[in-house]
Amino acid sequence: MNKTSIDLENHRTKGSKVFTGRERGISVRKNTKIDVLINEYEQVEIIIPTDIMSINPSFLEEFLTNVVKSLGKDDFYKKIKFVSNSKRYDIALDLEEAVDRILRNENALSKK
Repeated sequence: MNKTSIDLENHRTKGSKVFTGRERGISVRKNTKIDVLINEYEQVEIIIPTDIMSINPSFLEEFLTNVVKSLGKDDFYKKIKFVSNSKRYDIALDLEEAVDRILRNENALSKK
């Protein structure tokens, strides 16, 4: 399987323990080129630094919006893998909330 990884350590503010905010999510999306990577690789691993305390859904929405819309929920979870050795933070709930928001917004927009 051909895969690549995005290390969020390379995209955080020095000393920060959280990823938050829509603007930051947009910035990380553009800098990592994740929208292109999903078409070039079978799997994209996103590495969460071990000392991160939180990744807010607002950040995740903007970071992953095009990927989720392009792949759909099931294929998103197959293709994008979050990797962390942290005992303090589990991204599962925040990620699920962000993915659901993206898809809800997408469906609301498509009905207009």
